[in-house]
Amino acid sequence: MVAWGIMVVRSTSADGRIRRASRAAAAVLAAGLSVGACAAGEGAETAAPAEAAIAGNGEAGGADGAQDPAVAAPAAPATDDPAATSATTTPTTAAPTTEAPTTTAAPVTFTTPPAGPPANRVAVAALATPLFPVGDSNNDETARVQQRLLELGFWLDGATGRYDITTYQAVMAFQKYVGLETSGEVDADTATSLSAMTLRAYGHADAGTLIEIDKTRQLIFFYVDGKVEWVFNTSTGNGESYIEEDQNSPGTLVEGVSLTPDGLHKVNRERPVGWWDGDLGQIYRPKYFVGGIAIHGSNSVPNYPASHGCVRVTVQAMDFIWEAGLMPLTLPVWVHQQARPA
Repeated sequence: MVAWGIMVVRSTSADGRIRRASRAAAAVLAAGLSVGACAAGEGAETAAPAEAAIAGNGEAGGADGAQDPAVAAPAAPATDDPAATSATTTPTTAAPTTEAPTTTAAPVTFTTPPAGPPANRVAVAALATPLFPVGDSNNDETARVQQRLLELGFWLDGATGRYDITTYQAVMAFQKYVGLETSGEVDADTATSLSAMTLRAYGHADAGTLIEIDKTRQLIFFYVDGKVEWVFNTSTGNGESYIEEDQNSPGTLVEGVSLTPDGLHKVNRERPVGWWDGDLGQIYRPKYFVGGIAIHGSNSVPNYPASHGCVRVTVQAMDFIWEAGLMPLTLPVWVHQQARPA
């Protein structure tokens, strides 16, 4: 369940995707925030007022990205019309009766079925044969580690036994998820935790098909029908101010604050092919969800917030997101920085 002060939001989209969000998310949509024009390399997004960023170009040469305002229908007033009734009872005198002997009836037992797990939790079995710490080596045990990560919902490019960049990123995502040191290598603690898990990865959302960007843990959760399909390591805006040269206008300085805006957004435009030049660098196959802020591929996805506002994943992960159709236009994107769910 979402660990915020919660209100219910019913989506008016065809998918009816999100049923729950926070007052903080709704407030962000209503507030004027500074968001940026997306760029990469080390990740760069130029800050601009939210109204202008949503209506205008998110990057140099980019198409307009419009976002529909969220309109909450007023709730119907409650009607309270209690009807009070009274009656006068005339006392009567009953004739004396002889009581029959009493018998003891068998007690009736009502059994309350045990509450099931929350809707967003999927059980998995602990491994009968625990994993060994493989570090970052290439071998058959690494293939077992890779298969376990996939079973738990952490995306990587197959159980090949080769410790590639997608395995490194998946291990890092798992370490962030359980609160271990994020080395990207399978040490003894990581192997033990992987072996003992009995639940597939889950986030804060418990209904709908959406993307959840957890800035606290620096993870992206992709949901289908309320359950997490895949988890990716990510790096979001670092919150720092910057002044840098505009890559598309040499000699012009761009300044802003590196923020990934909290709130409930939606995918509103995309660039399907290859690398694109932003004002502060290159980005790979971006999918924008608010102004110039996008989830995009990058050659640098560290274990900490490092971008100018965009949400980085590896190039391999971005290719998978496109090929699997995980992020279609109008899909809700929920960005927050809440505590780890219970």
